Amino acid sequence: MVDLSGQYEKIRSEVNSAIQSVIDSTAFIRGPEVKLFQDALAQYLGIEHVITCGNGTDALQVALMSLKLHPGDEIITTPFTFIATVEVIKLLGMKPVLVDIDPDTFNMDPEKIESAITRHTKAIVPVHLFGQCADMEKITGIAEKNGLFIVEDAAQALGSYFVFSDGTKKKAGTIGTIGCTSFFPSKNLGTFGDGGAMFTKNPDLAARLQIITNHGMSKKYHYSDIGVNSRLDTIHAAILNVKLKYLDDYNKARQKAAAFYDSVFKNLESVSIPVKKDNSAHIYHQYTLKIRNGKRNDLKVHLEENRIPSMIYYPMPLHLQPAYKNLGYHPGSLPVSEEICAEVLSLPMHTELDEEQLNYITQKVIEFIN
Repeated sequence: MVDLSGQYEKIRSEVNSAIQSVIDSTAFIRGPEVKLFQDALAQYLGIEHVITCGNGTDALQVALMSLKLHPGDEIITTPFTFIATVEVIKLLGMKPVLVDIDPDTFNMDPEKIESAITRHTKAIVPVHLFGQCADMEKITGIAEKNGLFIVEDAAQALGSYFVFSDGTKKKAGTIGTIGCTSFFPSKNLGTFGDGGAMFTKNPDLAARLQIITNHGMSKKYHYSDIGVNSRLDTIHAAILNVKLKYLDDYNKARQKAAAFYDSVFKNLESVSIPVKKDNSAHIYHQYTLKIRNGKRNDLKVHLEENRIPSMIYYPMPLHLQPAYKNLGYHPGSLPVSEEICAEVLSLPMHTELDEEQLNYITQKVIEFIN
């Protein structure tokens, strides 16, 4: 699904030199490369403050902690995402309120949000799924009208942007109160292990986020907040400093591969290609088809038999997962998400896909469909 080895070979000398520099300095925790990366990423995103942390899940948790919410507060989000989005809400004693998704983009359907708002609602967590922004114009309008925070889960969309009706462009993660991302190795910008970051325009929030990631420590051995131990190791920051320079090129390579897939699959009756909205750049963290003939699982097996990896993101929506049955949802509660989970199949998508590989993959899909 991801060719990290091929990507590394192209930047081997730069990455190795960056890693060796950290080893030579022995500044493994909060070394100077961390601040260099935070500053570089802030400049890339056009945001005032970037605070790094240990992983994308921590980014979401720390973001919610910084807003001084309380147990029992309700957070509106989507059932069609990786578990971390909902997991952190429950871990903090708050209540996830799930709204269904748009059947084309798989992102949160903004038309479903207002009916889910109660006097206990405090925030919305939109997920920019598979590399395309949720409809942030509508979501921000709803949040402003109702006095709600927005915490953007941009773990799959770093480098994407949303275009507002007045022509303003803003990068994914920089639109709401706080944006969050992950640097998991397979992400569009990934390190050689775990890592994450949060973004905000608010200097007071930025200071609080920084304090919370460092045990709640405002100065040495003085604790102003309940905190956690979550930091981006210096070696990972050094690697990301190298790779950030290539992020736009990486995203363009994914878009080129997606265009190849689109050109082959667009006229297949039983297959729906990803829908790209005009108001968002799609950077294809995943290239996800909808297989509408009920043979999605059979196609997956066919691809495996031909040594082609594929993945189902996601086989079961979060409201039907056993760990979250106490939220009170049941089969039929969120029908679009449930239907999509039975249809989606993601094909290999990464920066190193070449025409020979793309031809082979698409031929095997067509061979099965026909």
